[in-house]
Formats: sequence, structure tokens, C-alpha cells
Amino acid sequence: MSTDCGPEAEAVTRGLGFDCHDVAPVVSVRAPWDLAHWTMPLLELIVIGGAVFALVHAVRRYRAGDPVNLALWWASLVYLFVTEPPLYFPEWFGLDRIYGFIFAHNQFTVQFMWDRLPLYIVAFYPMITGLAYEVVRSLGIFRRSAAAGAVTVAFVCQLFYEVFDHIGPQLKWWAWNPDNHIVNHPALESVPMTSMLLFASVSLGALTYLVVRLVQRSLAMGLLVAGVLTPPTMAIAGIPSSLFEGNTTAQAWVIGIELALVWLAGAWIISKATPEESLSAFARWYPPIYLGGLAVCWIGALPVPIGSGLYALACFIGAGAVLTVLNRRRAPVPARG
Repeated sequence: MSTDCGPEAEAVTRGLGFDCHDVAPVVSVRAPWDLAHWTMPLLELIVIGGAVFALVHAVRRYRAGDPVNLALWWASLVYLFVTEPPLYFPEWFGLDRIYGFIFAHNQFTVQFMWDRLPLYIVAFYPMITGLAYEVVRSLGIFRRSAAAGAVTVAFVCQLFYEVFDHIGPQLKWWAWNPDNHIVNHPALESVPMTSMLLFASVSLGALTYLVVRLVQRSLAMGLLVAGVLTPPTMAIAGIPSSLFEGNTTAQAWVIGIELALVWLAGAWIISKATPEESLSAFARWYPPIYLGGLAVCWIGALPVPIGSGLYALACFIGAGAVLTVLNRRRAPVPARG
């Protein structure tokens, strides 16, 4: 088990309350009421329920002639299985000297791969991409261009992802390895800034763009290619900060500027949006349910969260503003000539 639970992993998981040597290699199941914190089963319900809701909506869209939602749902899982194993087990891929041990999840109701991969994380990928894409599609932005839509998806993902990302370490949903200065620094309070930029925005915007461009030719091939090609886009977006390797202050400024550009571009595009005439049940109900559930988790973590409460508050406000635009008076249906 030394390959799967080295000294750094052992230290991080013990901080979460369990021993990574005492885990099941394939799958483990435990009662929701036995989890370490009351927010953990709530989080599972919100995320897994959202992924199922997104799938039901995607199938309806597919039957109506639009394959993008369904392709994006499955492409996000391809991206998950390309990305996550090297993060959990960098030594398996010869990346341990490059990236080191990054983080560990706590033990949830259902867990895979030596308890490194919770079921809710599997569901999180199609949930967050489905949420962001459907919001942006409903705003009518993809009618303008795939690029504008993808940039806006990156922005919407930043808003909805970071209210989750900044509360997780506080409630011990996962823990970052503080000794990893390659990946986990610079950080905004408890969250590595590379995670905020590359995982919460760049990857999901790029995945959406690739799916929209490729899926019209072949559903299966489009979603597979999109899922596989998304990680290289993260490497490209990470080049500017990597030029200042060893200088965390400079890296923080570079990543901060890139994040600011995501906010500015996304907000500007949404300000010009003309929402679709109709709004799906998924777009109308799930985003506020997600935000409400995460707000409950934040209230439970007060008064002193270790994540950036100010940044999370900005994301809550931004997400609320996006939903306000989404739910404003629908544009009139064009007259048929």
C-alpha cells in the first residue's frame, strides 16, 4: 500500500480523520449518518441529484434534436477519468516528482479507488458543466458564437464552482497538501489559485467549446475527443504563471489577472444577452437549489471559514445576478412571416 498511501497522503488523510492504509481498493460504502460532518450527505444529495436532473434534461434535449447537453454530460465524465487518476496517484504515471501529492478527499457514502474518488465527485463534473451550459444556452449566448458561449460558461462555472471550492476544506470535504509548493501555491486563503483558474473555469469552458464544435459531426466521437483534448488546454492556460515558477507573488498576480479577465469577459457578454423565449425546468430550478444548499453549508461553517469568504460572497452575488438576468422577462417570440 505504500504506493497508494505515502507519507504525505497518510498525514493529510489522518488530518481528515481516517487512515489511508485502511481503505478498500475498489469501492467502499458507508451510512450517510456516519459521515464526519452533517453537510457531507447534504452535499451528496445536492450534487448527485443535480447530475441526474441534468441527465434527464439532456435526454429531453436530445430527443428534441439537440445533442449538445447529452454530449457534454458524457464528455465531462471522459474528462474526469482522464484527469483525476493522475491527481490521486501521480506516482502511477511518473508524475510524482513533477506534481507531488496534491490533496485527498474525505470518506463519503460511496467511494472508489482506495477511497480517493467519492461518487459525488463523479457526479460533480456533469452537474457543473450541465448547469453552466444550460444557463448560458438559455441566455441565448450560443446563438452568437461558440467562443462567446464557452467564455461565458467559464465565467458561470467560476461563480458556481468557487462557492463550493472555498468551503470544502473548512468542512473537511477534502484537504490540500500544504507541503506541496509546486501545485498548491500560490493560494487564495485555503484554495490553490491554479485550481480556481484551470479547473473551475478554463477546463470547463474549453470542454464546452470542443463539444459544441465537434458533436454535430459525431456524438460519440465528439464527446470522446472533447474529453481527451480538454486537459491540454489547461496546460496552455497555465503557461503565463509557470514563467514565474519559484516566485509565488508574481504567479498570484498573473493568475489573479487571468481570473479578472474571466469575470470581465463573462459579465460583459451576459450584459448583452437576449434570453431564450422559454426556460427549461432544469435552468429554472436547479441553479437556485444548488446555491441555496451551498449557502446552508456556509452558514454551518461560520463564523471563521478558512476559505476566502469575500471571494465566495462575490461569487454568490455574481451567480445571483446571472440568475436574475436569466429569469427576467422573456424575449418575445418572433412573428412568423
